Amino acid sequence: MIPLKIRKELIEPNDSQMSISRQCELLSVSRSTLYYTPSKASDKDLEIMQKLDMLYLEDPTRGTRRMYKELRKLGYNIGRCHVRSLMRIMRLKTVYCQPRTTIADPTKYKYPYLLNNLRIDRPNQVWALDISYIPMPKGFMYLLAIMDVYSRFIVGWSLSNTMESQWVVNTLEASVTQYGKPEIINSDQGSQFTSDEYINFVKGLETVKISMDGKGRALDNVYIERFFRTIKYDKIYLECPSNGNELHSVCKQFIHYYNEKRDHSSIGDVPPNKVYRRAA
Repeated sequence: MIPLKIRKELIEPNDSQMSISRQCELLSVSRSTLYYTPSKASDKDLEIMQKLDMLYLEDPTRGTRRMYKELRKLGYNIGRCHVRSLMRIMRLKTVYCQPRTTIADPTKYKYPYLLNNLRIDRPNQVWALDISYIPMPKGFMYLLAIMDVYSRFIVGWSLSNTMESQWVVNTLEASVTQYGKPEIINSDQGSQFTSDEYINFVKGLETVKISMDGKGRALDNVYIERFFRTIKYDKIYLECPSNGNELHSVCKQFIHYYNEKRDHSSIGDVPPNKVYRRAA
């Protein structure tokens, strides 16, 4: 597949016959990746969001009540409703020990979680994908990652300053083109993964089954959550990229290292790429 950098260079902003949106669609490029402009928020909110992210990585079982109390201990005059709004923007999913009784959105069908007691013993059997908030000095962006659960190999990733469903579809489509179709794709119940664009694309793959985490059960997708924690603590928070281009470079470097060189004890102290290629 043509690398993203080259595909971006093929886009002609001043083409009078084809819009940028259409060019991006044909080249499987998210429009937001052309600009890498961090999302806007007040300096105070950005500071609080960075603290929230650190608190969440420390203990993902904290809900809005505990989060706002922790922030007050740190000297922030903030209410619970404001914390809830920021956590929603950041896609922070509180982890509960037991499933909660929730009222599902009747307009969107939630697919069952298919990984309970499933023996995962081969590559491309299960892919997990998720989106994580990435704080930056003057804004924030989102990182989408797609992992082969058997090998922990990152088969696809992308950055965006918005969480458009088409961005998710384009990234997933590029991964399928490069590595083939998995048997199951697991995600949470976020709006991007219950959207018509996403559901129709996965259904169009015909042999692929859709799996979704239970409400409030972020650890159903535990491997991808661990990856996000690792890339933040081991790379992003250490280098503090100041803009989208720097963040893209930092993520690219780390994901290459993660896939090709970083040994994982859970897969025999070898890098994910070795397990994925050996078994594929």
